[in-house]
Amino acid sequence: MRQGVKELNKIWIDGDSLTLEEIIQVARDNYPVDITADAMEKVNKTRKLVDDYVEDEKIVYGITTGFGKFSDVAISKEETETLQRNLIISHACGVGNPFSEETVRAIMLLRANALAKGYSGIRLSTLETLIEMLNKGVHPIIPEKGSLGASGDLAPLSHMVLVMMGEGEAIYGGNRMTGKEAMETADIATIRLTSKEGLALINGTQVMTAVGALTVYDSKQLLKLVDIAAALTVEAQRGIIDAYDWKVHHVRPHEGQQQTAKNLLSLLEGSTFTTRQGELRVQDAYTLRCIPQIHGASRDAINYVEAKINIEINSATDNPLIFTEEGEVISGGNFHGQPLALSFDFLGIAIAELANVSERRIERLVNPQLSGLPAFLTAKGGLNSGFMIAQYAAAALVSENKVLAHPASVDSIPSSANQEDHVSMGTIAARKAKEIYENTVNVLAIELMVAAQAIDFHKDHKLGKGTSEAYRIIRDHISILQEDRVMYEDINRSAALVTTHEIVKGVEAYVTLL
Repeated sequence: MRQGVKELNKIWIDGDSLTLEEIIQVARDNYPVDITADAMEKVNKTRKLVDDYVEDEKIVYGITTGFGKFSDVAISKEETETLQRNLIISHACGVGNPFSEETVRAIMLLRANALAKGYSGIRLSTLETLIEMLNKGVHPIIPEKGSLGASGDLAPLSHMVLVMMGEGEAIYGGNRMTGKEAMETADIATIRLTSKEGLALINGTQVMTAVGALTVYDSKQLLKLVDIAAALTVEAQRGIIDAYDWKVHHVRPHEGQQQTAKNLLSLLEGSTFTTRQGELRVQDAYTLRCIPQIHGASRDAINYVEAKINIEINSATDNPLIFTEEGEVISGGNFHGQPLALSFDFLGIAIAELANVSERRIERLVNPQLSGLPAFLTAKGGLNSGFMIAQYAAAALVSENKVLAHPASVDSIPSSANQEDHVSMGTIAARKAKEIYENTVNVLAIELMVAAQAIDFHKDHKLGKGTSEAYRIIRDHISILQEDRVMYEDINRSAALVTTHEIVKGVEAYVTLL
């Protein structure tokens, strides 16, 4: 029975209430999807208006006209089906490696949710085909590159629609095959697009939003881990905790800054590694003293981007939009990705800064002039290089992030004979943010290893309430480096602890992290 409320392990879409957590459940956990009865009614009502316009041969952009520069070319009702098919096959110009299956699932879900909002004019049967593909695991091959991020993600979304038509390629059951074969094997009937449907399916921001949503979700999980890694380094450096005092952050009340300071004090509670100002030194270097300010700024930035995503995932982003109550079809610009392009550039910068400060903490730990510990944290330096090149790797990743953090949104290249004369490049911004995130995971993985190694050079001290559990988990997977060994294997194991959130989950059994 269809209903408007969520059932266990099923996500009901209506165009208005999808959440970031539900996107993850569908994309990664394969939760099934269905459309609510109210949304079905809206879709059918809007579709009827489109059919009426076609029958009356009214001149309406994208329904009875060509697209882009060809918007002044009238299309007869006999040609509307050919128009929509030609739109898809001509726009499927994506290049490069395909998106991951989880990203494709997020794309399909977001497009279905936007269509369920009831302003696009698609047939219910066509929308249900997209949902059926999602539920049965038919995942179109969608190349990563080729979107300008305005007029929607036209090229990549066209590759999604090709499979609905029995064209293109898809992954089904772990195997790559033709779209026709995938649909037949999954027992899903292919579709023949009719008026407005091709445009409704591809004119939206769902590719950039999907990539950005997955990255924001992962980045939010990363925020706790970066505080844990920093706390371990604070202990390894006998850091001064006065800088994390509530009074300091109360008089500059940025939320992220306050949350990070609270996390640090919770993690370090009971530690005998940490010191107070004046005991060993008056103050620490910025990478230790200013952790709340640095991490906190990235927290606030990521939360800002999440707020933008929460708006976008429940928005109507195609063109034209159909308003049934007023009987109007309005050609606007909701497909323009500028709100997201700026946000995803901001996201990339915020994540890059987490790696930037992490690498500087790594340098402090391996540099004997800064740490007071053996060079590169090896007891037999010269014969062994220890963590020398691990810091190189972190530095290389941070440098790459700096290149990637250059904003995509400041660029625009006119298209469609200058009809579409400003574009957002939002999909590039989202893809760059994801790559920055992946680099940052590895930088933090190296910091966790280096901090644990540095801690082992200190004797007769007790770790904090939270850091002791983080240290235990690291040592369960990565042993102390006594002599040089193949290092990349350790880095990969440490990175897995980051991406699976094993350290965060373990620590949160003992302390509450914000």
